[in-house]
Amino acid sequence: MIRQRVLSALVLIPIIFVAVWFGGPFYYLVVAIVVVLGALEFFGLLGLSYRHPLTLFSLLCILLLVVSAHYKDPETSEDPYTAPILAAAVVLSFIWLLFRSRAETPFIYWVWTLAGIIYIGWMFSHFIPLRELDDGRDWVLFLLFATFATDTAAFFCGRAWGRHPLASAISPSKTWEGAMGGFGAAIAASLILDAILSLPIPYWQVIILGALIGVFAQLGDLSESMLKRSAGVKDSGTLIPGHGGILDRLDSIVFAVVVVYYYVMWVVL
Repeated sequence: MIRQRVLSALVLIPIIFVAVWFGGPFYYLVVAIVVVLGALEFFGLLGLSYRHPLTLFSLLCILLLVVSAHYKDPETSEDPYTAPILAAAVVLSFIWLLFRSRAETPFIYWVWTLAGIIYIGWMFSHFIPLRELDDGRDWVLFLLFATFATDTAAFFCGRAWGRHPLASAISPSKTWEGAMGGFGAAIAASLILDAILSLPIPYWQVIILGALIGVFAQLGDLSESMLKRSAGVKDSGTLIPGHGGILDRLDSIVFAVVVVYYYVMWVVL
C-alpha cells in the first residue's frame, strides 16, 4: 500500500505543480476535472448514479460555482454570481423533489444535494481566486505542500507511535500521536516553504497559518471519514492507487484552502 501511495504521488504531484506554476486554462481545467470527479464520488456514496437528475443538476451547479469564482465585479472586486447560484441550487432542487412521483426521503436527498454543491463546488472554488492573487502561485503551492506534509506526517506518525485513538467512532486508525505529528509537520513545512517562496508575511504569521492548516486539514480528513462511515464504505473510490478516491485526497485540502484564502484576504492584504 505504501509503495502504491508513493508511486501515485510521484505521478500526480508533477501534474499539480505544473498546473499551479503556469496557471491559466490548464489550471482551470485541472480544478474542473478534480471537482467533477470528486462530486461523482460524493453522490456515488449516496447511491446516486452519474446519470441521476440530482447528480447532473449538482454537477452543473458545481461547475458554475468554479467558473463564477473567476469573475469579479471591477468596482467592488466581489463575486456577484456565487450567491445567485447557491440560491438557485436551494430552490430548484427543492422544486424537483417536490414534484417527484415517489416522495421517499425527499428531505434527505435535498440536504445531501446542497451539501455536495457547497462542500465540493463552493469550497473548492476558492482555488480559483487564491491563484489569481498577485502572489497566488506561491500561496497555492504553500497551501498544497503544507497540507501534503500534514497528511504524510499524520499517517506515518500514527503508524509508528499511534496509541491513543483520536476519534474511534469515526476513524479507528487515527490517533492523537498522528494528529500531533501532522500538526508539527504543518508548521515545519510552512517555515520551509516560506523560506523558498518568500511569502509577504512575517515569520510569526507563517507559524499561525501553518498551525491553522495543521488543524483544519485534519478536521477535513475526519469530516470525510464521517461521511464515508455514514455511507458504510472504507474509501470514497478507487481512482488513485494506495489513496482511494479523489475525495480521499481532497478531504484535507478542501478545508485548508478556505482557511488560507480568507486569511490572506482578511489579514495579509
